[in-house]
Amino acid sequence: QVQLVESGGASVQAGGSLRLSCATSGYVVSSGCMAWFRQAPGKEREGVAHINSDDSTGYGDSVKGRFSISKDKAKNTLYLQMDSLKPEDSAMYYCAAASTCFLFRITRKYDYWGQGTQATVSS
Repeated sequence: QVQLVESGGASVQAGGSLRLSCATSGYVVSSGCMAWFRQAPGKEREGVAHINSDDSTGYGDSVKGRFSISKDKAKNTLYLQMDSLKPEDSAMYYCAAASTCFLFRITRKYDYWGQGTQATVSS
């Protein structure tokens, strides 16, 4: 049984940093595509970043240069380092896994999802 469990969400002030983690069981982080999404109240779920099996990465325009996705194969854990946070980054953040990162923003292609972790950025 595959499980993805996010952690690391918190309340921080604008300009601060957070590091989100996604611990996996029953799934090998290096085997396919893993991604971070976020969803704010009243908005659609938005693709934030993805990382391929070959460790290549991609980011949404709104987070480029501020967020960094990585994975620890030994710990089977996915990370999202978020720096220079803005109030508009406030959202529930989810990790997800799929076989490929092609068209990574399409949510229905993902086979597994975590329950999310809340990040709140105050001005």
